[in-house]
Amino acid sequence: MPDLTIRSVIRVFPAVAATLIAVTSGTGCRSLMIDPLPDRIPLPDQFSATGSAALPAEWWTIFEDEQLNTLIEQALAGNFSIRAAWDRLDQAEALAAKQGAALRPSLTGSGDLTHRESTGTTQPDGAELGLALAASYELDLWGRVRTTRDAARKDAHARHQDLRAAAVTLSAEIASAWFQLIEAQGQLRLTGEQLKANEDQLEVIESRFRGSRASATDVLQQRQLVQSTKGERIRIQSRIDVIENKLAVLCGRLPGADLPTPRSALPAVPPLPRTGLPAEWIRERPDLCAAELRIQAADKRLSAAIADRFPKITLSARGSTSAASTGELFESWVATLAAGLSAPILDGGARRAEVRRTRAVTAEALNTYSQTVLSAVRDVEDALTQEKQQHGYVASLEQELALSADASDQIRGNYILTGADFTRYLGSLVSHQRLQRTLLESRRLELEYRISLCRSIGGGWSLVRPSSGGE
Repeated sequence: MPDLTIRSVIRVFPAVAATLIAVTSGTGCRSLMIDPLPDRIPLPDQFSATGSAALPAEWWTIFEDEQLNTLIEQALAGNFSIRAAWDRLDQAEALAAKQGAALRPSLTGSGDLTHRESTGTTQPDGAELGLALAASYELDLWGRVRTTRDAARKDAHARHQDLRAAAVTLSAEIASAWFQLIEAQGQLRLTGEQLKANEDQLEVIESRFRGSRASATDVLQQRQLVQSTKGERIRIQSRIDVIENKLAVLCGRLPGADLPTPRSALPAVPPLPRTGLPAEWIRERPDLCAAELRIQAADKRLSAAIADRFPKITLSARGSTSAASTGELFESWVATLAAGLSAPILDGGARRAEVRRTRAVTAEALNTYSQTVLSAVRDVEDALTQEKQQHGYVASLEQELALSADASDQIRGNYILTGADFTRYLGSLVSHQRLQRTLLESRRLELEYRISLCRSIGGGWSLVRPSSGGE
């Protein structure tokens, strides 16, 4: 091959590439990109219930609780699982950039220094400097490199949706734990009031016992109720400590860290939000978007596996120079240009097996997506049903508690006047106090079901990456 200058190589390289592309394109082979597989889930026209209120992206703001807003903001910045999700996104984006690098020519340089010592020759001793540049490029005729890059990009987009889904999950966990904390502290105050009432009643019964108007059994049973209420307070305090530890860890802090002061009572359940149309909702929910993107990525890899069975054409160019001194180093170059064709002939069926494997991966991704859609629809419907039924249950408990208060007052009055039927009085008191605690817990459960609904229909929001130092 005749010597060429670097400038002539630069001129010749694109020409050769264009010629090879023209030749191979004439064979009729085109990109083997496969269209995305269709969605096989027939969605309902609408959900079983809907409201009129718009659900904001930052859905927890509907509760109008500034302490909760602050806590979720701190958690999104400090939670280490969210930080890990950001790191996974970085990895996926870097891998996509790495895969895309194969679409561009690569250029490497090398240099060497050789010291020559002559014995019995007329050539003088000395050193020789050498420089070389080598370029290579694969003609992506069948789209293998491009679809591999596109698959990596889809994976990166799916990771971003995973991050949004993780943020939605974290915000729901924070809100749920926050209302559990408010309810537990309310239970602690309520049992404190019940303990005071039970101790006051114990004094009355002991006074009646001293006047021979009550039996020792009455005193012992009332003392048992007082002790039981004290034990309940200990259990509730333990629950408060556990919830506070959970909230601290969700915010990326050690258990025992300071938390915002909760409000004194549970908020009212906000108006039911618009649930939207399933066909629109499915394009917004992050976990569904991630599952769909993984179908597309698997489909791209299937195309790449098919294209890998076709020949590969690579172009390479090399320029080198050598001289005894740096002043002479760039005076003359030797350049070579080559084109290579490689094609699989016998591979033991490895490439055919890889096509089968990637086809199965694509089918798996589609089935996973279908199951995710079904589960997501069920989440919405379950939350709607549970909240509706819980709302009715709370209303029934409120009426039952009012009737229990009237009955308990009458039974207590009869006992004070006649001293008869203490067991009936004690039973009504215990039942009334249990109803008070059950009502408080049921109101919190109604909020939990609203959280589940918001988590199910929420589409996420724009996330800001936390600083490396955290909070």
